[in-house]
Amino acid sequence: MPTLTILAPLDGWCAPLEEVPDPVFAGRLLGDGLAIDPVAGLVVAPCGGEVATVAAGGHAVSLRAEGGVDVLVHVGIDTVQLAGRGFEVLVRPGQTVAAGDALIRFDLDAVARAAKSLMTPVVVSAEAGLTIRARHAPGPVRAGEVLLELSGAAASAAAPARRAASAEATRVVTVGLRHGLHARPAALLSQRAREADAEVTIEAHGKRANARSVVALMALGVRHRDQISIHARGPGAAAALDALAAALEEALRVEAGAHPGAAAPPTGRAPRAAGARGDGGALAGVVAVPGYAVGVATRIERPEIDVREPGAGAAHESGELERARSIVRARLTRVGEVGGATRREIVAAHVEFLDDPLLNETAQELIASGKSAGYAWRAAIRRSIAVLQALGDERLRERADDLLDVESHVLFALAGEARPMNLPLPERAVLFADELLPSELVALDRERLVAICLAGGGATSHVAILAAAMDVPMLVGMGEAVREVAEGSTVVVDAEHGRLDVAPAREAVQAAERLAAARRAGRAAERAAAQADCRAADGTRIEVYANVGEVADAVAAVANGAEGCGLLRTEFLFIDRDRAPDEEEQLLAYQAVADALRGRPLVLRLMDVGGDKPLRYLPLPAEGNPALGLRGIRTALRRPDLLRTQLRAALRVAPPGAVRLLLPMITDVAELRAVRTIIAELCAELGGRPPPSIGVMLETPAAALTADHLAREADFLSIGSNDLTQYALAMDRGHPELAARIDALHPAVLKLVAAAAGAGTAVGRVVAVCGGVAADPAAVPLLIGLGVRELSVVPAAIPAVKRLVQSLTIADCAALAQRCLTLESAADVRAQVARTLPTAGGAR
Repeated sequence: MPTLTILAPLDGWCAPLEEVPDPVFAGRLLGDGLAIDPVAGLVVAPCGGEVATVAAGGHAVSLRAEGGVDVLVHVGIDTVQLAGRGFEVLVRPGQTVAAGDALIRFDLDAVARAAKSLMTPVVVSAEAGLTIRARHAPGPVRAGEVLLELSGAAASAAAPARRAASAEATRVVTVGLRHGLHARPAALLSQRAREADAEVTIEAHGKRANARSVVALMALGVRHRDQISIHARGPGAAAALDALAAALEEALRVEAGAHPGAAAPPTGRAPRAAGARGDGGALAGVVAVPGYAVGVATRIERPEIDVREPGAGAAHESGELERARSIVRARLTRVGEVGGATRREIVAAHVEFLDDPLLNETAQELIASGKSAGYAWRAAIRRSIAVLQALGDERLRERADDLLDVESHVLFALAGEARPMNLPLPERAVLFADELLPSELVALDRERLVAICLAGGGATSHVAILAAAMDVPMLVGMGEAVREVAEGSTVVVDAEHGRLDVAPAREAVQAAERLAAARRAGRAAERAAAQADCRAADGTRIEVYANVGEVADAVAAVANGAEGCGLLRTEFLFIDRDRAPDEEEQLLAYQAVADALRGRPLVLRLMDVGGDKPLRYLPLPAEGNPALGLRGIRTALRRPDLLRTQLRAALRVAPPGAVRLLLPMITDVAELRAVRTIIAELCAELGGRPPPSIGVMLETPAAALTADHLAREADFLSIGSNDLTQYALAMDRGHPELAARIDALHPAVLKLVAAAAGAGTAVGRVVAVCGGVAADPAAVPLLIGLGVRELSVVPAAIPAVKRLVQSLTIADCAALAQRCLTLESAADVRAQVARTLPTAGGAR
């Protein structure tokens, strides 16, 4: 049997992989082997072969040995953050080396000070049946000593194919996207590149970018119909090219669905000049969102966030930056969950910026030079903004606002604060500002905001896209003249013709008010149609509720035709504060939502905290996988004092019976019984109040598959499709590299929904869906066909969901759902829905 000997690549102390302080290596996810704690800064070849890859930072190298076996030497842990500092690479990819040849030279002291650990894994791939038959014993080892001996079946037949797959591959693609590689398609390409088993770069206009970096891809300045060259090198090179080409096609389909019939980038309604004065002293602007408005000029200023330049040590500052990024990532994820599709897409792009390797490598380089985390993050962001603003593409320059938004979120988190979420406005406010960030817009009171006028900005910026989703007329690119508009003066915004009247005559005000009233009447008619009870075309009752986080959401829900609140997220009362809310504070919050619903049902979910939603005042043990740890009802039962306080507040909401309780993350009947016991005690304490209806959230495969037991003791069931999908597919829904693959229409998820809905229907329990899939047009007929009779969605989606339901029959939906249960993938399901029910559509 053939054997392969792997020699120690450096001097040091040999140890098993389990001692490496990194779960990827310790868990042998990259292969088996040993680790060496080095005492010298020279890495030599552990065997003869071809240099397959060299990390960009020079901290790792892999060789392809005879028989197709890959050997990886990774100097230290988290050394990628050093961005090459302290490392000197002595070889290049494709070079043939002999055992003992020098590969990498590194500064042992400098790397030791900056890295998490110097422990260096030496890992071999489980290729062609080869296994490790002998290992060096723990203890001292010298470079060139035998470290590992492998034996097994010959791998020579596999080697040519492996080498061929590792050869560089290139594909030239014409970008058909109307706006080129802007943030969202760039984020999609970045995700596919990170999933690939290859190093991928994209070249355009004589520049080359790492495909894993959203910022680098945007900086290429790729426009509509530009050609790009996609280069891949590694075992999965061919597959990587296919994946990125498919990602471009997917982005094109999404764009076509969002802009049907559009063939070229819009030119916009350009004014004569930015801020130019027209007849009667009016100012000109570019129309970002059409409409008319009359209101009061209101100005907001964005204060600069102070940061100190000197740091308190690289290790401390790196830790602080990572902590802040984790906090912001969690906050952005929560914002995306409570928003519509547009907000979710923009939040996803912001998360990609947050995790962008180019930004983070630049920040880490500055931290290593002695700068603070805040100074380094701001400098990294501003460098990328300078690159984008130097481009000739207006849409790409507009992404600077998104970078500024992410910058400020992280700087606030470093300071221990959150972005202000409630900016005050007067009635009928026309907002004036130099620039407006997406997070600033969503923090404004929509009921008081009638229009937006910006000195800068762009018609295709993310803040403009959000304004369109909110139906707020908007003018941008108005120049410095808008700073001269008097605060509190009455203005007329004509966002049909790109005009701002700063000194309107009485007749102009009246005309604009008539036009604005007509638009409001049209929107009111649409909402009025949604006020009726929702029934399918065959008369079957399907209730459409709203997901709510605060009073403003409840008001919007009622206006849009919600038949109740299917999910009140109460955790927003508990997070981002130093102590838990008391009973009175909670009662006021819950009562305000109940009052806003005007007698409609209110389903209050108990605090879903812990795990991925940590609380400063609730110390919990460290968890390797928070999504599988103490969260939801597990956290609540662990802290019965917090649970009892919340339950008392919920039970006191008037009138009695107005609130139904929903228990999160239930996995067995015992948890439900434990909460019922506490509720019975509290009802007695409160003078014999009647117990409320109690439902359980089905968010895990365990809960869905045992829904028959839960349904016999719960009063209703609610499927949390977001968590159910991530647990069923074993994919973290917050993971940037997996986000595009997490689809609730995967047949495995649909089968869990079918099991839960069938169990509830069998005992006469209403089964609801309160996750994001409930508003997905492709999912609605499937959910109804599987037995779901209540959908809870974001308020803005209610009219559209009701219209769709009214066009469907239960028999057609049931037949479609049964066909989809037999399919292989989410893509197949969406295609089937699109073919069968074109009005529902199958594109995401």
